[in-house]
Amino acid sequence: MSSVAHATSFSRPAARALIVAQLATIGAFLAVLLLYLGRMVTAGVGPAEMVTGAYDPKDVVPFGMDGVNPFFWLYAVVAVLYLSGAVLGPLLAIVAVALVAREREALPRVSRVLLLTGAVGSLVVLAARFTPPLLTMHQWWLD
Repeated sequence: MSSVAHATSFSRPAARALIVAQLATIGAFLAVLLLYLGRMVTAGVGPAEMVTGAYDPKDVVPFGMDGVNPFFWLYAVVAVLYLSGAVLGPLLAIVAVALVAREREALPRVSRVLLLTGAVGSLVVLAARFTPPLLTMHQWWLD
């Protein structure tokens, strides 16, 4: 039995924060996608009609856009994560892959899987953002 302590060169809280950031940006994208599809289905319109301005995404917030409304704050967080996810997603994916490659033995298996899943998910979401149907969703969200 060795009395030498094994030091890890990575921070477990930093790895957890990276996992949470990746999953939050992917989750925000999926939330906007579900809002978009739900609004389109309930209104009975197609993607072209969604960007006319008649179907504003802020209309899906229950009880209106007021600072004391908790749904407004949820909408605001999703909006910020969705918009920043386009830039942060690829950066988080690069950092996650680098961390897994560098600390493969020190990272727990669950953390490795979550980091790599988040990296792949971030890149898939980034590619999906530039497909024609989802460009319409992006235009709708920025309305």
